[in-house]
Amino acid sequence: MYYHRLGQIPPKRHTQFRQPDGSLYKEEVVSSEGFSGIYSILYHTHPPTRVKQVGEAVKFGPTRIDEYSLRHTHLNTSKVETTGSDYLDARKVLLMNNDCSLSICAPAKRTMDYFYKNAEGDEVIFVHDGAGTLISPFGKLDLRKGDYVVIPRTVIYKLEFEEGPLRLLIIESASPVETVKRYRNQLGQLLEHSPYCERDIRPPHTLVNDTSKGDFLLKIKKQGYLHHYVYDYSPLDLVGWDGFLWPYAFSIHDFEPITGRLHQPPPVHQTFQGHNFVICSFVPRLFDYHPLSIPAPYNHSNIDSDEVLYYAEGNFMSRKGIERGSFTLHPGGLPHGPHPGTVEKSIGAKETHELAVMLDTFKPLFLTTDALAFVDKNYPMSWTEGSGNFNEVNAP
Repeated sequence: MYYHRLGQIPPKRHTQFRQPDGSLYKEEVVSSEGFSGIYSILYHTHPPTRVKQVGEAVKFGPTRIDEYSLRHTHLNTSKVETTGSDYLDARKVLLMNNDCSLSICAPAKRTMDYFYKNAEGDEVIFVHDGAGTLISPFGKLDLRKGDYVVIPRTVIYKLEFEEGPLRLLIIESASPVETVKRYRNQLGQLLEHSPYCERDIRPPHTLVNDTSKGDFLLKIKKQGYLHHYVYDYSPLDLVGWDGFLWPYAFSIHDFEPITGRLHQPPPVHQTFQGHNFVICSFVPRLFDYHPLSIPAPYNHSNIDSDEVLYYAEGNFMSRKGIERGSFTLHPGGLPHGPHPGTVEKSIGAKETHELAVMLDTFKPLFLTTDALAFVDKNYPMSWTEGSGNFNEVNAP
């Protein structure tokens, strides 16, 4: 990330900064990795520590399936219209391990009457369908279709969406979500050959500065529970902040693809990184330009990673029977590749207009009980010629 500031801040950190009535603004340092990572300094009207009420903790989170056998898996979530009433109720984790999880989220309600804080994980929200606003103490952040929205842990926020189709993919990370290390120089600036740069990253743009009093509910996720805290002032009471830690948006449409004479491996699509996983973006691009090139990907054996693709737009040339809004999981230990007939069909093609998000993990992923309703039982046999329709959804 890069340095950003918004609103009013004093010339020096940790010095007196007074409100119009003479009282001090309340300084808060939000830091990562103790005090060794990125951080921001926030200036509140009220103390961020003052709590009016602590409610009961409510169990919150997925149930992992440990006995699911080794197999390629298609989760046909393409027909899902809504997954729950509000933002938290609608978050359905489908795949998970100790490093990260993937959820679909299609809430019926377009607003939240509470604030939310993930106290144990960074979040990446991919806006597949919809538009709206993320509102946090750092300010307002506009969300558009195709955006990745990166929210560092402990950031308090709420979401407001416009009317119309709404579909989110949420990746939760136990480690910080960062830009790709090999694309950064020693000072953290994105290099010239990076597929995106700082100009493509959108920070919050307008402080809310709500100093009103009342009952403000904050739901905090930690250790498998939602903890309910009530404050007597709004958490949006900032007059200013500066630093490197803040929520931001980056559009998948601003990712510039890396191409070559021959088929390029998946790392050229990498967009973000976390501990033991990477996030990649497949975007419209020209195909390989060697006269004998084969645009379709080659068969591949994962020996140390699980590969998940979320299909957002277009028709993937190497896949048959996969619809918009579905997942495929190709686990380590099994080879995968183009479906029958797609290799020859790809020869001579000049470009693709496909759009997808890929998550590669370096520890096995597990299905959850919520995922079972979407399992396509015939997908493991879909590489066999004449296998027929493999879109029948049926839990094993």
